[in-house]
Amino acid sequence: MDSKKIKSAYRALLIAAKNSISQEDIPRIRAALDLSIKTGEGCVTLTGESQVLHTLSVARIIAAEMGLGPTSIITALLHDSYDKLDLNSPELEKQFGHKVTGILKGFSRISSLESMQSGFQAENFRKLLLSLADDVRVILIKLVERLEYMRNLEKAREKDRLPVASETYFLYAPLAHRLGFYNIKSEMEDLAIKFLEPEKYDYIVSRLRQTTASRNRFIKEFSQPLQEKLQNLGFKFSIKSRTKSIHSILMKMKKQEVEFEEVYDLFAVRIILRSVPENEKSDCWRAYSVVTDLYQPNPSRLRDWLSVPKSNGYESLHTTVIGPRGRWVEVQIRSERMDEIAEKGLAAHFRYKGVKAEGGLDVWLNRMREILESPEKEDTAFFDQIRSGLYTDEVFVFTPKGDLRQLPAGATLLDFAFDIHTEVGSTCVGGKVNGKNVTLRYALQNGDHVNVLRSKNQKPKQDWLSFVVTSKAKSKIRLALNAEKTRTAAEGKEILMRRLKNWKMNYNDTVIQQLINHYNFRTAQDFYNFIAEGKIELLEIKEVLQGGEPVAPAPHDPVTSLKEPKEDPDTLYSDFLVIEDKVEGLDYKLAKCCRPVFGDPVFGFVTISEGIKIHRKGCPNAHNLMTRYPYRIVAAQWTKTERLTSFITTVKITGFVNTGIVNQISEAVSLYNVTIRSFSYSSEKGMFEGNLGILVPNNDVLYSIIKKIQALKGIHRVIRQTD
Repeated sequence: MDSKKIKSAYRALLIAAKNSISQEDIPRIRAALDLSIKTGEGCVTLTGESQVLHTLSVARIIAAEMGLGPTSIITALLHDSYDKLDLNSPELEKQFGHKVTGILKGFSRISSLESMQSGFQAENFRKLLLSLADDVRVILIKLVERLEYMRNLEKAREKDRLPVASETYFLYAPLAHRLGFYNIKSEMEDLAIKFLEPEKYDYIVSRLRQTTASRNRFIKEFSQPLQEKLQNLGFKFSIKSRTKSIHSILMKMKKQEVEFEEVYDLFAVRIILRSVPENEKSDCWRAYSVVTDLYQPNPSRLRDWLSVPKSNGYESLHTTVIGPRGRWVEVQIRSERMDEIAEKGLAAHFRYKGVKAEGGLDVWLNRMREILESPEKEDTAFFDQIRSGLYTDEVFVFTPKGDLRQLPAGATLLDFAFDIHTEVGSTCVGGKVNGKNVTLRYALQNGDHVNVLRSKNQKPKQDWLSFVVTSKAKSKIRLALNAEKTRTAAEGKEILMRRLKNWKMNYNDTVIQQLINHYNFRTAQDFYNFIAEGKIELLEIKEVLQGGEPVAPAPHDPVTSLKEPKEDPDTLYSDFLVIEDKVEGLDYKLAKCCRPVFGDPVFGFVTISEGIKIHRKGCPNAHNLMTRYPYRIVAAQWTKTERLTSFITTVKITGFVNTGIVNQISEAVSLYNVTIRSFSYSSEKGMFEGNLGILVPNNDVLYSIIKKIQALKGIHRVIRQTD
């Protein structure tokens, strides 16, 4: 073990923690390090790093970037050693305290979280979130551990990178967001995109580097008048600027379908005021008036999180104004206390608890516990609930009595009803919002006054699940539907048993299985439900059992197949890819959803019955596959081959209608000696949109064609299309 590196990392930890520990804490921290060295000797992490150096890095981030104290630092040093320690030992508790041993026990309950096997993933994440109920520091240290892994992910094995990056993007980054750690959330997202969409990541990084000098000049020009006016008014403040994260820029480019140069708010200016708690809000609004006196604001972009903070405790005032040279600039105004909560999230939230009423996070924690305690055990449904609970904005509405209720953005009247009480939701038939009648599907808006209308004859319906968004509403509706389905099935079973007895036929498992197979039902309960609802004629059942003419199966909702659709034989490229270090004899095909081309960054996904499907790392389905089925992901890369072939791909083209544009596009493509398989387009109001299907040998040729078409006069945008 490299003692020099350990000593250097330990010194860096003490420097980072100098403001959060005392001299009396240092011997305990040193003892924790010695114990970590003893238990972690020879152990390495999934990134190939020494376990001891990893724990030191985690402890340093805990101290420097979260501002946590000695208990968290000591626990971070020991978090990889819990399985080798006697956590019930009085000596261990005497040396480090009951809080440290309590947090370590929390880690023991979420052991093997790094396991990439499906059977463990949902359950372990469930346990991770349940640790919120014990000591939130368990989850904070786990977040930092994942951040440290991501910072070193290039050193991990190829097959581990994509699953870890995708899980980080889908679960850990949203969790950091919800707990208020915006810096950690942004870094996790950026690092995940680096591995999930490397080409786009590299492009944005290079463009940001090229525009650094001009951005700095503009920020100085924008901030100078603000600084002078705020100083003249006696404000004590600092002004900072930050560039949007790579992930945020990429999402804006995708959502708005624009190029990098068209993302107008690449950076934000932050005004941080030194104010006493009782003057914070008024000082922020005074500073806002200074900003809007100097620069024209966009009224639709004002965000007031001073009056009603976000559920994670975030408070700030945001506005977007037109700066010099007509460029839009986002301005954030907050106090030093608000800024610390924004930077350090949950740790600062609890430090300032009581300074202001910050019940939002407690509301969210209670809501998360409802999800975790719900009977929903399906991995897919569980992850969907967790993600919707983690990564959503809020809407604030009022009850008839004037109480403020906080719900996820997009919540409906029915979500509101279930949020009040399960019985209110179950009997809801509509409502009144701001005095006007609305339906169950009405999407709530900030400031709405909501009154629920009920009927004792109302019962939860299956279609309710299609428009409610809160986990509580979904869980309660499913429970009610399942109870109703069970009751109906019992009726159907009784009807069948009675009729079989009349026909002097046996009722047993063999008979029921025969009927289930004949009618193509998945379960006996579905079969009994159809009998109770009169969708199957009982005389038909008698004919089937007597071996008469077969009766056509009753129509019912088909079970959705998990298998992917069959692909054409010409998508097989048996000697172009190396999968899992040249494992031979594997059948693989190129996925139609993203149509990989030779040279694209790719990965393999093991399907149920069609061998391995090769997807692009930037495939729209990639994140989902990696997160839900990491154990079925295999590393894949292109290899040189003497056999020449072409890969089908589609290019989407938009532009202005002009004479001969189709011929110009065809001529541009013909320069590269490739085959055009199809070209369809439609036009409206002087603009056209077309899809060009071509066969290309590799992605170099593809992107050269895209660049060539983009250069044609009248072409607005050319992008590679995904199905």
